[in-house]
Formats: sequence, structure tokens, C-alpha cells
Amino acid sequence: MQVLANLVLILQLLSALAMIGLVLVQHGKGADMGASFGSGASGSLFGATGSANFLSRSTAVCATVFFCCTLGLAYMSNHRGGAAAADTSVLDRPAAAAVVAPAASGAAAIPGAAPVAAAPASVAASK
Repeated sequence: MQVLANLVLILQLLSALAMIGLVLVQHGKGADMGASFGSGASGSLFGATGSANFLSRSTAVCATVFFCCTLGLAYMSNHRGGAAAADTSVLDRPAAAAVVAPAASGAAAIPGAAPVAAAPASVAASK
């Protein structure tokens, strides 16, 4: 089961990276206006409208694979312990007894504080 989860995770990462690359390669809405007048049609590999259809469909396929992998990983993480572990919830387990120390007053209540020695009489008299 762990090997399958690792394979699904790798497929999810690859589809996410491919989707990011495909989105970055696509033209914006304003690029279609220039392509319709002939400025970008000659330089594109798939023609004036072919690249938009190919890239948008490829992005949709990568997004579908990504979401299916996400659902599969969520399902596998929820059912990873078998039937015995799935029946028990964190809320069903008894809480551990917390040890509460009595509150101290002053600087002793601050954790990590060192006790402060009184100032010598000569320093206190000079002020």
C-alpha cells in the first residue's frame, strides 16, 4: 500500500509541474487579438488557434490527473491503518492526565529566570 501511495504522489507532483508549465506557456486573452490580425500566426507551431486548443486541453488533462491523485491520496491516508485503527478516533481516546504545578509568585514564576541577588550596599547608597 505504501508503494502505491508513493507512485500516486509522484504522479501528482509530475502532473502539477506539467500543469504549471502549460499554464505559463499559454497566451493570454490579449494575445488572441494580435494573432487574428496575422502578427502571431506565422510564428506559432500549431497555427493561430491550434495552440490554444492543444494547450488548454493538455492543461485540463493534467488538472484531472492532479485532482484524481489528490482524492486517491486522501482516501489512502484515511484508510491506512486498517479496520482496527479506523474505528478509534482521537476524540474517543482518554486524555492524558496533565500535571499542573502550583503557581509561584514573582520571578520564580518565569521559567528559566535566574534568581537575582540583592545589590551591594555601596551601590545602593551611591544612588
